[in-house]
Amino acid sequence: MALADLVAPHLPYLRRFGRALSGTQQSGDAYVEALLEAILADPKLLNTTGDIRVNLYRLLCRIWESVTVNLRTGEPGDHWERAAQMKLANISPRPRQAFLLTAVEGFSPEEAAAIMETDAAGLSALLDEAGREIGAVMATDVLIIEDEPLIAMDIEDIVTRIGHRVTGVARTRKEAVALAGQKPPGIILADIQLADGSSGIDAVNDVLAGRTLPVIFITAFPERLLTGSRPEPAFLITKPFAAEMVKAMVSQALFFDTRSTARRVAAD
Repeated sequence: MALADLVAPHLPYLRRFGRALSGTQQSGDAYVEALLEAILADPKLLNTTGDIRVNLYRLLCRIWESVTVNLRTGEPGDHWERAAQMKLANISPRPRQAFLLTAVEGFSPEEAAAIMETDAAGLSALLDEAGREIGAVMATDVLIIEDEPLIAMDIEDIVTRIGHRVTGVARTRKEAVALAGQKPPGIILADIQLADGSSGIDAVNDVLAGRTLPVIFITAFPERLLTGSRPEPAFLITKPFAAEMVKAMVSQALFFDTRSTARRVAAD
């Protein structure tokens, strides 16, 4: 197959990644153009016998770290670009790459590590750093809806370690509504089945009445949400969970909430 035919199907996604890295489509396209020029100048740069997608992203990450290309910035064109640029400006370059490769592009940890030319421990450290940096500039109030005390304590410890504040832990639907009324949360982490037999889904719907904010369901019963017959949650964690998964999901939920802006930038 011709080189152009191998690369062409991946161009829209490379452009998306470039846009996400830089915060603007103009500068993102500049990175992709530089990638194509490099491949045309030296086709051997692209290993076509391996995973072509992984190899393309690896080359693009190398080019993105070029000072010359990084200086080619432009004004953000729409609301998404403006919000993304403010948030991304506060994440260091390599943690930013690791976060976007896994959160936006859907690469597995093994693939993301190969793209960034590091090992599993190196990638984990980068993702942890991204989570801390996102938490530092987008710190928010967290409402936990969870009826099991030990699990609630684990979740509270995880989110506070990446810079957020837990305003309360609700064990029932009624408690969740009351806590949200006392201190409106910026994000909710909720179980589905609560202590008194009430539903975490109903509790979340009550809290969300008249407002919008990110919600992450943490549940042992994902099949109750992933039915395909109604809008499904964007952020879902299955019990038992790993701390790394919770940290990553909280960071993703806040980052992709278009109403959320980096406090450090907003204060300038």
